[in-house]
Amino acid sequence: MSAIVTGEAVVLELRPASFAARSLGCAIDVLATVALGVGLLLGVNAVPDLLDADAAKVFGLVATVILLVAIPVTVETLTRGRSLGKWAMGLQIVRDDGGSIRFRQALIRGLLGFFEIYMMLGSVAFLVSIFNDRSKRLGDMLAGTYSMRVRAPRTPPLMVTTPPQLRGWAEVADIGRLPDPLARRISQFLRQSRQMAPTSRQGLGTALATEASAFVAPMPPYGTAPEAFLSALASERRDREFRRMTASQTRADALARRLQGFGGRPESDGVE
Repeated sequence: MSAIVTGEAVVLELRPASFAARSLGCAIDVLATVALGVGLLLGVNAVPDLLDADAAKVFGLVATVILLVAIPVTVETLTRGRSLGKWAMGLQIVRDDGGSIRFRQALIRGLLGFFEIYMMLGSVAFLVSIFNDRSKRLGDMLAGTYSMRVRAPRTPPLMVTTPPQLRGWAEVADIGRLPDPLARRISQFLRQSRQMAPTSRQGLGTALATEASAFVAPMPPYGTAPEAFLSALASERRDREFRRMTASQTRADALARRLQGFGGRPESDGVE
């Protein structure tokens, strides 16, 4: 996974496509192009004496340029980095800064792609991308782009509850704002704890509970299991945030009704 820091100092976590996913997407695009070319050739041959020898050579050259360069460049430009193969594999070509590509990037990729994929039978693209951490081919390096995963398995919501023995503590505990990285690590631990080895589960749970204890007062009763503490902490933070947002929405709705009532009151014309 790669990270990009925006101008607002926000870290965006992006998922570069794997070499296998890019290869399958490229194979689908090549097969679609070949199928289109065969269909075009059969259509021309179906009409006898349609082209003489010289016209056939010109037609073949123009058709090759259109099929192998013009169509891929046009498709990637109009779809902002998608194609049939990329759509099937859940991929998209983006700039190195995470933005959508434009005609310039698509043109560079298309021209280099004709050389890498078709003229060299994919050997250059294979050798370059297999040794690149983002699976970039030569066209991506010159265009400043890479392939990003835009379709990933949906993560189910984290379902945690406060253990019964900690409900009394949770009602009076003062829980401060956890740093976002720590909150994400706690969430990931609670999701994956059942698949972890007992030793790793205990060690990581203890480390996270120790780190999170700096933001909680008072501490839970002595002898509380680290995982139970983390579960109660995550559950209480979620419930308190929900109550806060609900109360805020209720106040906003009440204020909106008051403003509407004030605005709808008829104005006095000065006559008693």
